[in-house]
Amino acid sequence: MTIHKGSCHCGAVSFEVSAPEIIIASQCNCSICKSCGFLHLIVKKDQFKLLSGEDMITTYTFNTKTAKHTFCSICGIKSFYTPRTHPDGISVNVNCLDLSTVTDVEIEQFDGTNWEQAASEMNEKS
Repeated sequence: MTIHKGSCHCGAVSFEVSAPEIIIASQCNCSICKSCGFLHLIVKKDQFKLLSGEDMITTYTFNTKTAKHTFCSICGIKSFYTPRTHPDGISVNVNCLDLSTVTDVEIEQFDGTNWEQAASEMNEKS
């Protein structure tokens, strides 16, 4: 495991995440992920540490209100959030990581437009 650092665009919200050097990320085609270009690295909460900007974060919820979409209130970038598929974890936006500690990124597709079926299939693989 490696410590990767990341932040929103303006740098007000910064964090670090413990994850492998080779990241396996999910690209979701649901309405919100597609709109903001989110590339998911889902980790346990104890693998994530917010370094700065807690007071700069604003939260958006919709539909089931399980996912907690967090954004920087200054630049609007969603660098991490609490996902519906893993409400006890954190999904980090790989696009917000400093890639100097990343060897490679492998991307898997997640069919978020058919969320229930895709989540069920994902849980069967786990």
